[in-house]
Amino acid sequence: MDTSETACRPAAGCCGHDVKFDGSTPAYRRVLVAVIVINLVGFVAVLAGSLAQGSAALAANALDFLADSVTYAVSLWVIGRSVRLRAGAALAKSASLVVLGLSVLGFAVWRAMTGAAPEGFVITGLGLFGFAANLVAATLLLRFRDGDANVRSVWLCTRNDLAHSLGVAAAGGLVWLTGSRWPDLAAGALLAFIFLQSAWSITRQALVETRVNARSSAAMPGAGA
Repeated sequence: MDTSETACRPAAGCCGHDVKFDGSTPAYRRVLVAVIVINLVGFVAVLAGSLAQGSAALAANALDFLADSVTYAVSLWVIGRSVRLRAGAALAKSASLVVLGLSVLGFAVWRAMTGAAPEGFVITGLGLFGFAANLVAATLLLRFRDGDANVRSVWLCTRNDLAHSLGVAAAGGLVWLTGSRWPDLAAGALLAFIFLQSAWSITRQALVETRVNARSSAAMPGAGA
């Protein structure tokens, strides 16, 4: 039996203690690599559509795929390292989501002032493609949805991406029906808001874990010596 995968399971205690899963199993590492590849493929496909159509919703979705690829790679790198480093990585992801959200908002405002309506069917098609890609990733990550801030942030981002992609697909349908660019811009703005909300959730958990770790370290015998 491979004890490295069974000694400490996600959302379970180890040796009678409530220990948050930190991703230190070969199974989680393999899943994370697969999810990174899925997001890179999604980024390339959706970016091409965004550049061709000038769509705020697709731009948000493409940047989301790229940000996920980078931050999941960071998550893979910090697995098994100290609580402080893992929490720091989660905070870095949170900061990237803030930058992403503000960038998408800025692009949506610029398109509102200068752009014409994109092709709705292209937006819908790529939105559904993004949903399918994220559904595969979410299915792979489902059993690892509970854990420390680093592990939890991966699941939250992937879960949110499912809603993002459906929102993009719906926006494309509304653009096609109305001939207006406003549904696309509204979808981009909504995705930006979701990015900011997720950033706050990740930041809050990472700060809590940092404080708990600091108190635990201070309480250890000899810590004050």
